Amino acid sequence: MKILIPGMDGYIGWALTLHQLSLGNEVCGLDNFSRRKNVDEMNSHSALPILSIEKRIDYLEKKFPGKFSFYEGDLLDSHFIDDVVKRFSPDAVVHLAEQPSAPFSMIDQEHNIYTQQNNVIGTLNLLHSIQRHVPNTHLVKLGTMGEYGYDPGLEIAEGFFEIEFRGKKATIPYPKLAGSWYHWSKVHDSNNIMFACKLWGLRCTDIMQGIVYGTRTHEITNENEFTRYDFDEAFGTVINRFCAQAVTGYPLTVYGLGGQTRGFLALVDSIQCISILLENPPHDGEYRVVNQFDQQYGVRDLAEKVQKVGKTLGLDVTIQTKENPRKEMEKHFYQADHEKLKKLGFENTRSVEEEIKLILEDLLEHKERIESKKDIMFKGIKWNKK
Repeated sequence: MKILIPGMDGYIGWALTLHQLSLGNEVCGLDNFSRRKNVDEMNSHSALPILSIEKRIDYLEKKFPGKFSFYEGDLLDSHFIDDVVKRFSPDAVVHLAEQPSAPFSMIDQEHNIYTQQNNVIGTLNLLHSIQRHVPNTHLVKLGTMGEYGYDPGLEIAEGFFEIEFRGKKATIPYPKLAGSWYHWSKVHDSNNIMFACKLWGLRCTDIMQGIVYGTRTHEITNENEFTRYDFDEAFGTVINRFCAQAVTGYPLTVYGLGGQTRGFLALVDSIQCISILLENPPHDGEYRVVNQFDQQYGVRDLAEKVQKVGKTLGLDVTIQTKENPRKEMEKHFYQADHEKLKKLGFENTRSVEEEIKLILEDLLEHKERIESKKDIMFKGIKWNKK
């Protein structure tokens, strides 16, 4: 299989590239290195040391000769993506080239507009290039469970659900109640992709992914293969951030009541799920939505899990409640369907406690890198700043 991966240099993109190459597939990576630049803007860096992009490319070309190629560029450049899609002619495209942080999108007007333009226009350019040159390819788009929102008070269906209104029944997309400018950009993507499938007969999988955490996959076996691991307030996902705080003695920062409940899955399982979906594409013209997560947890519950696991490693982990800088419900009903991937064979690799232990062990090896950026772990990016 020939797989195009825009966003190859990111947290999931690098790990997925390693995995697909190890399976014998041909991978073409694209990136503009915005993740590195945006984390720099937050005055942070990856907790685990990662290779420069030049060294990453060299490493992959030597380890997988003839199987890997790379182009530096931006999906906002329609001529660039059009040329790459035409030249590489992929069987599948895994689109990971988006600004992935809700807090980053909420900093100010500039960051909001940057997120919307990068995510929405970039995806539209990719869709048009696919339609022009490889209309039968399978587009796998990484969305987020946050598109649905976290306070509808209803169980969340897997993309579509049946309603009855004034005596008539219909199957419609599940309503979206996003809670940040970033999440709304993902909603706009989903609507545009759904329409492209209807209009042009494209086949696309839209992944509503839970929050990803972890340092390891089956292919990450040495420091040359480390994927990035962010722990700042904007780009560090909650478990990853808690683990970085734990190894440095920084109190785990729980926002408000800590009852915010979300779906989670380990990095190794995110890679497993995407690979399962690549091996089981939808039909031509089908817009397929999957809810991709393993288990649901509350934020305070996760902090307590990190605290408990940390204790077994000799860490003195404390939990501190912070005034919530976000505009969100802090205690709510949350139950989401996630059956499609299970039916395709997904099984989790490890429990959340086992994964947390591995993370802490890996981070302890690089404690000084995290301590050098300890002051950026909580800045309090406010959702409703005027």
